[in-house]
This record gives sequence, structure tokens and C-alpha cells, in this order.
Amino acid sequence: MNFIIEVYQKPGQVLSDESIDGLARDIREIAGDCFHDLPHYQAIVGTRSALSDKLITLARDENGTPQGFCSMVFLNIEDVGTVLHLGLTCVRPEARGRRLTHLLVKKALTEYLLKQNPFGKIWISNCAGVLSSLGNVAMHFEQVFPSPFYANCPGATHLKIARAINDRFRQEMYVLPDAVLDEERFVFQGSVKDTVFHKEKNDLAYHHRKNGLNRFYANMMNFEQGDEVLQIGYFRMISVVKYILRQHRVKQLNRQQERPALGL
Repeated sequence: MNFIIEVYQKPGQVLSDESIDGLARDIREIAGDCFHDLPHYQAIVGTRSALSDKLITLARDENGTPQGFCSMVFLNIEDVGTVLHLGLTCVRPEARGRRLTHLLVKKALTEYLLKQNPFGKIWISNCAGVLSSLGNVAMHFEQVFPSPFYANCPGATHLKIARAINDRFRQEMYVLPDAVLDEERFVFQGSVKDTVFHKEKNDLAYHHRKNGLNRFYANMMNFEQGDEVLQIGYFRMISVVKYILRQHRVKQLNRQQERPALGL
């Protein structure tokens, strides 16, 4: 299956009413194959207002049928600038296993970076209890906290972004009002308890293909209470090269975690 990927930057500010309705219809059609009950959340809402602060990529197959989308949110954070929250990605079951999630995210970030600051970097955030999502962000982005590839504590910019998200942008991330942010570990405790985003620890459909990354993030969360990890990092063009180097680091991590303990 080949995909054609369209990019929409803040479509709610520039598209006609007819185009807004068509984009919203495609997004809800895809999301309907991913959720039993559609949440009133993010681009799924489909209004002009809901699409005005988004960076959206939409994938169609060769017949023009929408197969997946990624909807990121622009967050304006004082003393940092624009941060892209990776947001919501949905891929229809028949299109899974073809790295479409990776293609959707890469297309959005690459085009945005080339237009805005090709020699700079984009700070990003991700909030998830899905092990595959957390592992992918750790692999593809730089200086991601928390991750096994970065320091044991967040940097000053990481903290600024995390605190701004905690104070001002919970709704954009579907974080429940009574969730508590652990600033040392960047874990929202009780973030999505009993919602459509609440995942089971042992559901292999949401595991990363690298077991070392699964173990790293699974050990941070209490799945029963609906915890999610908040990741902060950045993307730049050289990030693609560094991804290859992290592939080697993950192999080492797997070997270390699987090595049996020596008895005394």
C-alpha cells in the first residue's frame, strides 16, 4: 500500500468552510476505526477553532481513501517559544505495520522545520501511556527526558515546558484535572484513568518492538491508575543520523537488561 501524505498548518485559519468540513470528515472517519467511542478531543472535534492551532498530516492510499492522520498542537511557552505537542495519531487497522505513524510524524516535522528554521531545532512534547509511542519518541528525538539516552534529571528548558504544560495545557493533552505531575520523573499520575486512552500494561498491541524500551517506560508507570509519561525533547535535521546511533544503543540496553544476575 502506497501513501500520499498531505500537510496542513493551522488549517482552521486558512481553509474554506467546505475544506474544513472535508478534512474533519476524513479525520473522524479514521478515528472511528481506532476508538469504540470517539472522544471529544483535539482534531476529532472538527471545528474551525479546533483546527486552528494544529499541524496535521493526513495519509491517503492510492485510491484516495484516508488511512491515517497525525494532529500536533502548537503550544506557545514563555521564554521557550513554540513547542509542538506530538498529540494524536490514528492509523486504520488495514494500514498498520507499514510505519505509517513514523511517516506522518516525520513529514509534519520536516516540512515545518524546513519552512520555519531549517538550521535550528523544534522543541516537542509527548504525553502517553502507550509504550510504543514513548519508545518511538525516545528513539527519534534528541535530549528526550525521560529516556534511557539522556541524563537522569531534566534540564532547565525541559522543566519550563513541563511546568507550562501542567499549568496551562492539560486540556490539549487530555490530562485529567486531578492528575498530579511528578516533576522528578515527568509522570502524570492518574492522567487518563478510566478514559478511552487508558491502556493495559500487558496489551502487546501497544508495545514497542524494542523490549528494552518497553521495560524502561513500563517501570515508570502505574498502569492501573492510568499514569502517563510526559516526554520533552527536540528535533533537528541531524536527528535522523542520531536515530541510527540510538539503534545501536538500544541493542546494548537489551543485552544489559537480559543478562542474568551472577550468584555469590
